[in-house]
Amino acid sequence: MNTQILSYQIKPASHEVNQPIGVVLNQQVLKDQNRQFRGTGGVSQVNRSSGFSPAFQDTRTGNIYLSRFANGRLAPMHILDGLPEAMITKRTDSGQVSETLESLVAGFVCDGCFYTREQAAIAVKQ
Repeated sequence: MNTQILSYQIKPASHEVNQPIGVVLNQQVLKDQNRQFRGTGGVSQVNRSSGFSPAFQDTRTGNIYLSRFANGRLAPMHILDGLPEAMITKRTDSGQVSETLESLVAGFVCDGCFYTREQAAIAVKQ
């Protein structure tokens, strides 16, 4: 599986990351975020045409990981199963990722910069 760490610059934050400290990413959190940003550039379906790719950032290290399926193929949406093992803290009995490190946030990469969902929504709106 390709778990290449990307070295993108981080888009300067104009707003706080929309994921409270101590909240781990899981399927429910991703669904809640999609619901919160529905119809805006904070979701893949809206921002893809503007050149955004779903990604995750480890806020401790700054490392960015493009979203991938478990087999390593790039995913068109946020998928937890393609994350590097070091980012995963819990799996289901069937092996699917059920929790990640608290420091991992969902966002997007565009033109060499990482954007949080909120930043992507603002960028697409402008």
